Amino acid sequence: MSEFKIGIALWSQAATWPETLEAAKAVDRLGYETLWTWDHVQAIFGDPYQPIHEGWTAITAWAMATERVKLGLMVGANTFRNPGLVAKIVTTLDHVSNGRAILGIGGAWFELEHREFGFDFGRSPGERLDWLDESVSAIRTLVSGGAVTSPAGGRYAMNGLHINPVPIQKRLPILIGGNGRKKTLRTTARYADMWNAFGLPAEVKELDGVLRQHCDEVGRDESEIERTNNLWMVIRDSEAEARREWSKWMERNRVAVEKTLEPSRPIFGTPESIAERLLEYCAAGFYTTMVEMPAPYDRETLERLAGDVRPLVTKSLG
Repeated sequence: MSEFKIGIALWSQAATWPETLEAAKAVDRLGYETLWTWDHVQAIFGDPYQPIHEGWTAITAWAMATERVKLGLMVGANTFRNPGLVAKIVTTLDHVSNGRAILGIGGAWFELEHREFGFDFGRSPGERLDWLDESVSAIRTLVSGGAVTSPAGGRYAMNGLHINPVPIQKRLPILIGGNGRKKTLRTTARYADMWNAFGLPAEVKELDGVLRQHCDEVGRDESEIERTNNLWMVIRDSEAEARREWSKWMERNRVAVEKTLEPSRPIFGTPESIAERLLEYCAAGFYTTMVEMPAPYDRETLERLAGDVRPLVTKSLG
């Protein structure tokens, strides 16, 4: 039986730096396995011009303020940076954190920030995912101590590049986020150690079947890839109370609450009802849950998820 794990991803919008720092310390203290934040330079919910912090800077600062939790972006925007630079950044984070870095990466999707910052958004999602595949291939080689010369006609132009030092971790984990069947999951099969998906349990289970097919085609052992799902949640003594709290958080984040009510998230309720939902994901093969948390970073949910929900799930799994 796989071990049940929980990661916390702190939304980087609508929060002060002291708030995010204190929340990161709490995640570490409460025993969560991983800690994440977004890689966006404009807010993605509500007013895009509300305050937001840059991702790599934030998690590197968190590395100095935490002791055991692993750190990454959920997920890095491949379009923002050259893959050689990303390999250097994540390696530096691995040294700063004494071997706790995870490279989270995806194709990117938020056009507004690309247009206003001048990042190349490409001609289509498919083109961005082609760039992602080329980029992750290069990063995997670089963080493993190899040298990279970009293929002719590709997106990048690295020429005999290698990095020094290499990461502390013998195999630095790469997490790829996304549900794309044809390209994202194929890149995941080729290079990733972790995959982050979203949807109802039946939906992610069906997508897992697609990933397994890609693994067969590329000759990868599918069991080497950790399946993780993405949820939002509020834990209270009743669903109604939890919904009221979510509404207050969305007001803080300047977003209409109805725009955040997706079929699979957020989930509201008691520790018992939350545990039942998480067990449905475990039954689908997803034993790691990543919980995204908006400012003001509800301490009650953080504490009850670690102290009440996790034991219920672990006990049920035997």
